[in-house]
Amino acid sequence: MSFRHFSEIEQRVLSRHSAASVKARLTKPKSAAELLQIPAPQWLSEASRAVFQSGFRWQVVDDKWPRFEQVFGGFNLAYCRQLADEQLEAMMKEEGLIKHWAKTRSIQTNADYLAGLEAQHGSVAAFFAAWQPGDICANIAALQKSGARLGGKTGQVWLRRMGVDMPIYSNDVLAALKLEGVTNSMPGSAKARATVQQAFDQWRSDSGRSLNEISQLLAMSVSG
Repeated sequence: MSFRHFSEIEQRVLSRHSAASVKARLTKPKSAAELLQIPAPQWLSEASRAVFQSGFRWQVVDDKWPRFEQVFGGFNLAYCRQLADEQLEAMMKEEGLIKHWAKTRSIQTNADYLAGLEAQHGSVAAFFAAWQPGDICANIAALQKSGARLGGKTGQVWLRRMGVDMPIYSNDVLAALKLEGVTNSMPGSAKARATVQQAFDQWRSDSGRSLNEISQLLAMSVSG
């Protein structure tokens, strides 16, 4: 299966947005060397922040995050992974935190998940720095199964922020993928993921662009 050449999608973007606006909005991923410099607590902190922002106003969570950092020991993996439910319940009641049990519980679960990656790969950063664009759809699916509350767009938002080369299945991106005949909805099945991966692979070859840029340009191709 082949898809429209990405240059045609870029032309549609430029019919909706100025070249200067497009250039200003596009972000590029970090290099593997840059990702390797990110310490484990930062991976957990940003994962947790993305989880809490899902369904909340992002700025509200951002304003409270320094307090989360204090209460959860700087998101040290060893500290957070050993927290018992009783401790988490008490911490959830601390002043300045957001009282949401399932999201609070995910901090401990994801600390355990990231500690496992650290043990297996040498560091959390080494695991994500090794991700390849050609495996991105499979990697997104594996993250959804392994992490806590990191499915849907949450895990994608987290890793994009960290600098991993990552598409985000926003409503606009999904609308663009539907318009291009790639998928009609969030790619949940193996067949749908394979088709999306094929489209991404072709568009990377067409354009030489990162998944970050391709995802953002797809969104701009359908947005006003």
